[in-house]
Amino acid sequence: MTKTDRDAVTTKNGNGPLWSPDRVRRDRSRLHHFMERAEVRAGQEFTDYDSIWRWSVENTESFWDLVWDACGVIGDKGATILRDAQSITGAEFFPDARVNYAENLLRRRDDAVAMIFRNEKGEERQLSFNDVYDLSSQIAQALHHAGVGEGDRVAAFMPNTPETIIAMLAATSLGAIWSSASPDFGVQGLVDRFGQIEPKVLFAVDAYYYNGKVVDCLQRVAEVQPRLPGLQRTVIVPFVNANPDLSGLHNAMTLGDFVAHCVPRDMYFNRVAFNHPLFIMFSSGTTGIPKCIVHGHGGTLIQHLKEHQLQCDIGEGDRVFYFTTCGWMMWNWLVSALASGCTLMLFDGSPFYPNGKTLWNFAEKHSCTLFGTAAKYIDALKAAGLRPGDDHDLSALRVITSTGSPLVHESFDYIYDAIKKDVHLASISGGTDIISCFVLGNPLSPVWRGEIQGPGLGMAVDAFDEDGKPIPAGAGSGELVCTKPFPSMPVMFWNDPDGAKYRAAYFERFDNVWCHGDWIERTNHDGFIIHGRSDATLNPGGVRIGTAEIYRQVEQIPEVIESIAVGQDWDNDVRVVLFVRLRDGVELSGELSDRIKSQIRAGASPRHVPARIIAVTDIPRTKSGKITELAVRDIIHGRKVKNVEALANPEALDLYKDLPELQA
Repeated sequence: MTKTDRDAVTTKNGNGPLWSPDRVRRDRSRLHHFMERAEVRAGQEFTDYDSIWRWSVENTESFWDLVWDACGVIGDKGATILRDAQSITGAEFFPDARVNYAENLLRRRDDAVAMIFRNEKGEERQLSFNDVYDLSSQIAQALHHAGVGEGDRVAAFMPNTPETIIAMLAATSLGAIWSSASPDFGVQGLVDRFGQIEPKVLFAVDAYYYNGKVVDCLQRVAEVQPRLPGLQRTVIVPFVNANPDLSGLHNAMTLGDFVAHCVPRDMYFNRVAFNHPLFIMFSSGTTGIPKCIVHGHGGTLIQHLKEHQLQCDIGEGDRVFYFTTCGWMMWNWLVSALASGCTLMLFDGSPFYPNGKTLWNFAEKHSCTLFGTAAKYIDALKAAGLRPGDDHDLSALRVITSTGSPLVHESFDYIYDAIKKDVHLASISGGTDIISCFVLGNPLSPVWRGEIQGPGLGMAVDAFDEDGKPIPAGAGSGELVCTKPFPSMPVMFWNDPDGAKYRAAYFERFDNVWCHGDWIERTNHDGFIIHGRSDATLNPGGVRIGTAEIYRQVEQIPEVIESIAVGQDWDNDVRVVLFVRLRDGVELSGELSDRIKSQIRAGASPRHVPARIIAVTDIPRTKSGKITELAVRDIIHGRKVKNVEALANPEALDLYKDLPELQA
C-alpha cells in the first residue's frame, strides 16, 4: 500500500486529512500519466508525489525536458536543455530554443468558447477561440503598422476584460513586451510603473464599474500621457460608453478605429529566444518605487503549463476562473490557461456587489471547474456567514485555489463545510518575483488542515535557519529558499544593467541560493505552512514569530473582522502591537481585549500575545488586496512611507499616526 493509499483510508476513518483523491481520480490525472512517462525515461518507479518531486529536483535537466514534451510546448526546443546548472544565477534553460508565448496560447482555432466575461452589472459576453484569434490578428497588424516591434513596450491601464488579454497576445506575438496595471491606480502609481519602461503604445478604458459606481479613467490617462517618455499612441477600449469623448487626449483613438483597416488573417508569430522579455511585472512598491521584474517567453510558458496541467490537473474542456485584476500576477497565470486549451472565466468589479453570491452565481452558471481567489476573499465569505455550497450547484467544481496571503486552518474547515466537501483545495504561494508558485497543490496527495500540499515540481524548496542550514520537518520555521535554478526566474530587472538590484533582491542572504522573503515551516506531511513575510516577522525577546500565526487566532474572535500586527521598537526590544478592525457597533472593551489575548496565548504562545491592542476603522492594503505590515510599521515609527500610490486605500495610514497608546 502506498503512502497515498494509506492517507485515503485514514480520510474514510475520519482521523486524517480533510480530503484525499480516490484512486480513479489519481489514475486519470495528468500528473499520473506524466509519472508513467517519467518512469520510462528515468528507469525507476514513482509511487507518490514526493517521489516524483524528488526526481524532478535531482534531475533538473531531464525533468524540464519532459515537461516541454508532455505539456506540448510549441516551438523549437534546441539541443541543450540546461547550461551551467550549478550556478543559480548563471543557469540558462533551453539556450538554443525559439518560442513565442502568444503562439502557444492561440493554438486553438475553433468555435468552442474561449472566454466568458461578466461585468459587475451582470452583463455577459462570450468569445470563441476563433474570435480571440481573429481580433488578436487585427490588433497585431495595427500594432505593427504603428511601429511596434521586438523589444518595444506595450502597456495597459485596463480591467480584466477579453480585450486586455487579446491586446497582450497581439503585442507578444510580435516580440513586444507587455505590462499592465488595473484601472484603480492613480496617476502617480501609473507613472511610477510605466514611466520606468517607456511604452510605445498604451491601451486604456474610458471608465469601469466598481461597487455600483462608474469610475472615469480618461482624466487620469490625460494626466499620465505627457509623463510617459516615448508614448506614441493611446488606444481607448470603450467599456462603459460606446463612444467616449477623446478630445482631452493626445494622439488617441478607439480600438475600433485602431483596427478598422486590418482584416483577420493567419498570424505571424515571432519566435524569440527562451529568455526574451515577455512581461514586465512590478513589486508592490510600498518601500519605494516599484521594481520592474522582467519575465521571459519560455520560462513563463513552461512553468504555467506545468502548474496548470500537472499541479492543478486542468486542460481542454475545463473552465478556469480567478478573481484577479490586471495588476496582479494571478492575471498572467490565469491567461496562460489558454495554452492548455481551457476556457477562461473573466470577472471585473466588486466580488460583493450586489451581494456575496456574485462570483458563485457566475461559477454555477458556467460550470466552473477551477475557482481561484485570494485568502482574504475566503475570510470575508466566512465572516459574512455565507455558505455558497448550500444554494449553488457546484458539481462541476474540482479545484479551489487560494493565494495572496496564508489561508488559515479555520478557512480550510469553512471551505469543506460551506462550499464543497469533495473538492481539491490548493493553497498556493509564490509571487510576482517568479510569476508562479514555489509551493502549491497536486492531484495525488491529501489536503491537510492549514497546510499547503507541497513544493512545486522542479522547485527545490527548503526552509533555512539563520546559518543557512535546512530545518527538518516539524522543527520550526525559517526562510523560504530555492536551492536550484528554475526556468521562471526573472530574466532581469528593468534598468538594472549590471544586475546588482536583481542579485540584491534574492541572492545576498545565502550563497548561490534564492531567498524569497517568506517565513515558512515544513510539516510532517511533506507540506508547508507560510507564516508571513520574513521582513514582517516579529522579534519580541529575540525570537522570530510569523504574523499569520497571530491572525489565525484573532480571526476566530467573532467581533473582529480583520487585524494587522507589527513590531514596535520599545525599551531596547520589540513589542507586538495588534490593530483590529471590529464589526459595526462593537467597541474594544477590556473584556474583548483580554479575550483576544487569551485566544492568542492558548492558540499560539505567550510570545505571540500583543503588548498593545488598538482598534482601527481600516487596514492599509496593496492594490492586490494584501495587508501591508511594513507601511504600518513605518508609520508608527514616524517614518515616511515611500510610495503610498501602491496602496488601494492610502488614507488608512492616517489612522496609525501619533497614537497615544503607543507612547507608553
